[in-house]
Amino acid sequence: MALEINDSNFKEIISCGKPVVVDFWAPWCGPCKALGPIIEEIATEFEGKAVVCKCNVDDCVDSPSDYGIRNIPTVIFFKDGEVKDKVVGSTTKAAIADKINALL
Repeated sequence: MALEINDSNFKEIISCGKPVVVDFWAPWCGPCKALGPIIEEIATEFEGKAVVCKCNVDDCVDSPSDYGIRNIPTVIFFKDGEVKDKVVGSTTKAAIADKINALL
């Protein structure tokens, strides 16, 4: 299951030593709802290898702003606390998996 993160634990989680995937989303966003099940599948498949998180942009102000999130869904891939890749808009499970595998 994807980990819900917020402004208070964001920096700690993205610096955890494993690749981290953060899905910036909102409950009212149609494309976000479509991507949600894919993010959950990815979280299950990469459990123990990568940390998969969801960040609700309605509940978090600082983190989306810090990373220039203007459109959702946006998925950012971190390694060692640094942005390594990003996908804006809908994407496929295979595309997300490929980006995580590149960081492992």
